[in-house]
Amino acid sequence: MLNLERLRTLDALARHGSVSGAADGLHVTTSAVSQQMAKLEREVGQPLLTRNGRGVRLTDAGRLLADHAARIISQVELAQADVEAQRGCAVGELRIGAFPTAMRGLLPRALSALREGHPELRVRVREQEPEESMAAVVRGDLDLALAIDWHNKRMPVPVELTRTHLLDDSVDIAVPAGHRLAGRDGEVSLAEFADDDWISWNEGQFCHEWLVYTLRGTGIEPRITHIAEEHHTQLAFVEAGLGVCVAPKLGRGPVPSGVRLLPVDDTVRRHVYAVWRADADRRPSVRAAVESLQQAAQVRHTP
Repeated sequence: MLNLERLRTLDALARHGSVSGAADGLHVTTSAVSQQMAKLEREVGQPLLTRNGRGVRLTDAGRLLADHAARIISQVELAQADVEAQRGCAVGELRIGAFPTAMRGLLPRALSALREGHPELRVRVREQEPEESMAAVVRGDLDLALAIDWHNKRMPVPVELTRTHLLDDSVDIAVPAGHRLAGRDGEVSLAEFADDDWISWNEGQFCHEWLVYTLRGTGIEPRITHIAEEHHTQLAFVEAGLGVCVAPKLGRGPVPSGVRLLPVDDTVRRHVYAVWRADADRRPSVRAAVESLQQAAQVRHTP
């Protein structure tokens, strides 16, 4: 009998094209991927991988089984959805991934409502960047993810996923209290920060790429001098006079006394949405979670 987890490993290899890519996608070691594939090859009785220079590629049998693996994984999702739908209530376990500001700004209210309305549903939450959480939903490691993109840079959503818009999140620019624009009454434009140092997210993250892309679009070659993952760390650097940063409103905590927030043109917005596998549409637990998130987003935007 074929092992589902080994089929997930094969599916990841087919999608990522390398052992290291599959390992990153599955959040395991390359050794674990190789071990799973060796066991799967023994189960099917023929090679599924062959050497290709310094990497590997799927054999004909590997590609054939990978096609089946993708359909099997989808069928498992459908089976779970049908079982839940037959019961007609949100039960079992639901795994959610969310980026940090959504963890603070949306999930607490949504999870509280879920617990009250669906006491038999067990929710597990993981903090992850949108790219990681969407990949985890595709793999089946998560059931639902909260993701973001920007007004001028959309994040591609895999065809296997369905998404729904939750809210638009406007942003400010955080500057030190002594900054030349700190006393500005009204909106600022990004072009006014051409001579400033920037504090940004980790390189490779979607928001970091957005910042570089957007500043260059206004004719600014960004001077990113400091990298910090969390917004409150970025604000601490701003207060110390080390640069300026983008400060989204969602999940924003107390602002240090030495920081001033300047509103940006209203078109500079983040779009926040929920994504889940299309074949999980019928799961009452997914529907209940999306409804709770929508309600939490609506409350957040009620004056």
